Amino acid sequence: MSRQISDLSITPRRRWMGILAKSPRAALERAWNELGDKPEYRLLRAPEIGLAMVRGRIAGAGEPFNLGEMTMTRAAVQIAAPQGGTLTGYGHVAGRQPRHAELAAIFDAMLQRGDECAAALIEDLAGKLAAGRAAKAAKVAPSKVEFFTLVRGE
Repeated sequence: MSRQISDLSITPRRRWMGILAKSPRAALERAWNELGDKPEYRLLRAPEIGLAMVRGRIAGAGEPFNLGEMTMTRAAVQIAAPQGGTLTGYGHVAGRQPRHAELAAIFDAMLQRGDECAAALIEDLAGKLAAGRAAKAAKVAPSKVEFFTLVRGE
């Protein structure tokens, strides 16, 4: 059974990090450019590209196995917390996308400190991702094939 981004059983931070990673970089860049009061941030880990092992399970619930490696980019930033101190934001995205990982880390840190504009962005991006999934499902629905078997003899 696959989990959707909107699944309420996952933690809010896990949900928003998934949304930031799966959203297009252009949407995050647009939101960053439209921010009136951009937080100052410090790169703790400059965006770096590497490989991650992707694991699978036989029939979705069976024995795990190594499927192969995928390219990913990660970054970490630090911003000031409202009550003093600092907050650390992390960004992990699929592929070779340094700016996407950096923006995801910045928005992660902003969401940790409770920025309302970042929370509104997450809801907007979640809606767009859900609409994209629905459009894709509607496009492939006509090609769905139902298989059935007949019992022969007794």
